[in-house]
Amino acid sequence: MSSTNKRKEADVNFKYFESKAQEIKLSKSVQNQRDSFLKTPVNQLDLSSVQTIRDLVSAWSRTSIQSRSISECAQVYENMISDPDRPTIMLGLSGALIAGGLRKVIRDLVHVGFVDVIVSTGAILYQDIYQGRGFSHYMGTPRADDALLHDLYIDRIYDAYVDEVGFVKTDDAIGEIAAKLEPRKYSTREFMRVLGDNASTDPNSIVRTAAKHGVPVFCPAIADSSIGIGLAGLYRAAKKSGRKLMQLDTIQDNYEIAQIVLKSKKTGSIYIGGGVPKNYINDAAVMLDYTPGHSYVFQITADAPHWGGLTGSTLDEAKSWGKISKKATRATAYVEATIGLPLVAGYVLGSRDLVRNRKHLKFEWKGDVLEEIAKGSE
Repeated sequence: MSSTNKRKEADVNFKYFESKAQEIKLSKSVQNQRDSFLKTPVNQLDLSSVQTIRDLVSAWSRTSIQSRSISECAQVYENMISDPDRPTIMLGLSGALIAGGLRKVIRDLVHVGFVDVIVSTGAILYQDIYQGRGFSHYMGTPRADDALLHDLYIDRIYDAYVDEVGFVKTDDAIGEIAAKLEPRKYSTREFMRVLGDNASTDPNSIVRTAAKHGVPVFCPAIADSSIGIGLAGLYRAAKKSGRKLMQLDTIQDNYEIAQIVLKSKKTGSIYIGGGVPKNYINDAAVMLDYTPGHSYVFQITADAPHWGGLTGSTLDEAKSWGKISKKATRATAYVEATIGLPLVAGYVLGSRDLVRNRKHLKFEWKGDVLEEIAKGSE
């Protein structure tokens, strides 16, 4: 039969495929399996029923692709917060988050007690301090003439500009604060507490808000940042004059953050981006002694796992190291952070009950020894 005749026959016999479907014979076990897969239909998003971020993210629980992943991350976060065992929640920060406009989002999560420990790149903490001293990030373009920007003392972070003159002044301010400290060893937690108390009076500062509520802030790669640049200038000046200075001891950081894990009934971890902060929080679970691993974890990332890790191992891979519990509630959203984090944060901050009932943890430190973790004030 010619192809033309086949087409004509198919046109006439318009129930051809329906009849073929009726010929399919399924065993009971196969039918049961099919039913298990085909039991929950995808809902078509109805924006007319959405009034808040929480409404939107909740509705995404019945959609697909990364919208559902965002909803899953938000649910993991809510589970962390509402767990009666009061897990210690650790937040890992990397990427251009302050330049991306997320400073107050992060600060608000700290302020209401939805973050108990911060591990961050130095750049994020530095740019928070830079803004806290009255300087800004400015809207720019990735197509700028970078040679011209250099001559104008303007630095570019993708499509945002920062004031190099403001950076220099911030470097000097950090150096001046450090110069007044007793010349001994400090963990970055101790030093960031000093900066939080003294670097600015801005109530929207992340490090200031963390210091106010006693939230430990660790910066394990602090030398690789403008904070390190400020301290390097101080070190150079002190070396010329023979003056002794404070010193940062990042191995003391290891000892301190591991104690937080050991003294916590449960821990939860949040990774915005990846890299050193993510790996450091994961490592904290295995640093000093056996722990069951983090009980809750979610990650918002723009990386991909097939390059060998997902900026510090996938969440499943981390189970093989004992860093994440084998039974951990976990989720990953492959979304750029300036989109993903406000949605997840907006979901949990949008719950009055979660915010109303939350109490900060109180970390009782004696030098580098964590004596107790207790519930503080609301």
